[in-house]
Amino acid sequence: MKVVVLAVGGLKGSLAEVVRDYEKRASRYWKLEVIEVSGGSPGRKDSPQAVRRLEGERLLGRVPERGVVVLLTRGGKGITSTDLARLLETAAVHAEREVCFIIGGAFGVSKEVEARADRRISISSTTLPHEVARLVLTEQLYRAGTILRGEPYHKGRD
Repeated sequence: MKVVVLAVGGLKGSLAEVVRDYEKRASRYWKLEVIEVSGGSPGRKDSPQAVRRLEGERLLGRVPERGVVVLLTRGGKGITSTDLARLLETAAVHAEREVCFIIGGAFGVSKEVEARADRRISISSTTLPHEVARLVLTEQLYRAGTILRGEPYHKGRD
């Protein structure tokens, strides 16, 4: 099964190396594809609605046609590491071709992106910069793989 991380914006600075490390680790368990779409309108001062609309078009243009689409949003259902592992396991058992996780930009996502999502999950009740959300997601994808294979990385009870 393929896992797609679809994110607005790229990575830079010290977090980029850490995220890449977790992407490499997660790819031991999942066929992982990371897709970055550009954020906002370079050089323009658009309204948050206009930015969400533009980013939404870019995101929807890259969402796989088949599979489960999971939107990461503060307003989504809280999820534990074990819950995420089970979500991925269930998708694999039901022969889903792909699970696509969407991480929006600074202003969130458009209504069209929200409508396209099959599930909405929260990895934090606080607002996270997209780079940090991506770090948490990729670490959790790695952790989910270790949970499902019974490997010792996960020490939690959830």
